[in-house]
Amino acid sequence: MYYVYIIHNPELDRFYIGSSSNPEGRLLAHNHPQNKGWTKRFQPWRLVYSMAFVLKSEALAKEKFLKSCKNKDYLKKLIAQADSC
Repeated sequence: MYYVYIIHNPELDRFYIGSSSNPEGRLLAHNHPQNKGWTKRFQPWRLVYSMAFVLKSEALAKEKFLKSCKNKDYLKKLIAQADSC
């Protein structure tokens, strides 16, 4: 399985969208002290959304779509809908 995930820093109201076959492992990597990527500046992150896909290409397409939205309100609605299920 492949996943699209959204991590969030509520203090800074920052979101990061990614894809992985292991979103929990990616969350640990994003929060790791030796992380040297963009997400290091906004630690700590928490996983707020993930969606499973059978094909990696489907997950990558959904990730690309979500990243193209550039709209925090859309992401917050998506997360709220997932929480209500």
